[in-house]
Amino acid sequence: MYGLIRPVVKGKTVLELAAGTGLIAKNIVNAAAHIEASDTSAEMIREAKRGNHSAKLYFSVQDMFCLPYADESFEVVIVSNALHIVPQPEKALAEIHRVLRDDGVLIAPTFTHAENSFFGNSKAFFLKLAGFPLHSRWTSEGYLCFLQQNGWTVRKSDVLKASFPLTYVECVKAEV
Repeated sequence: MYGLIRPVVKGKTVLELAAGTGLIAKNIVNAAAHIEASDTSAEMIREAKRGNHSAKLYFSVQDMFCLPYADESFEVVIVSNALHIVPQPEKALAEIHRVLRDDGVLIAPTFTHAENSFFGNSKAFFLKLAGFPLHSRWTSEGYLCFLQQNGWTVRKSDVLKASFPLTYVECVKAEV
C-alpha cells in the first residue's frame, strides 16, 4: 500500500487521520513535503512519536470530527482503516472535505469484508474485543457507493489481498 501512496503524496502537504502508531506516515514521510499525523488516542500518538526523527512529520492528538485546521489546508488526506469503526463516517468525510484543497486527494483504504460472512464476523469480533466496534460493514462496491454518496468522486480503487480484503481508494471532491 505504501507504494500506491508515495507517488500521490510526493512533495505535498499531508494530513493522516486515525494514524495509530504512525506506520503509514513513517513509511511515506520521505516522499511528502510535510505530514501532520493524528489520532484520538494519546497513547497511540506517544507510541507513534517514538523513533520519529523527521522534521517533516508531526504527531498530535486530534478529533477527526472537529479538526483545528483552516479550510483547504492540505493537498492530501489519508484515513486508513478507520471509517468503518467510527459511528458517523459521513461526518468525518465532511470534515475531511473541509480541510482538503479543492484539487486535493483523499486516500481512504478500508477493510471491506461484508461479503465474507465468516471472516467478516471474525474480524468484527476481534475488533470489538480490541475496543474498536464496527459501525459499518461494506463490500468493496458498497464502500465506493458510500464515498460517492458523501461528496467524493472515486478516481482509483483496487482490492488488495490482505488477511481481510482491503479496498484501496483515491478520491477527489465531487463537482457540485
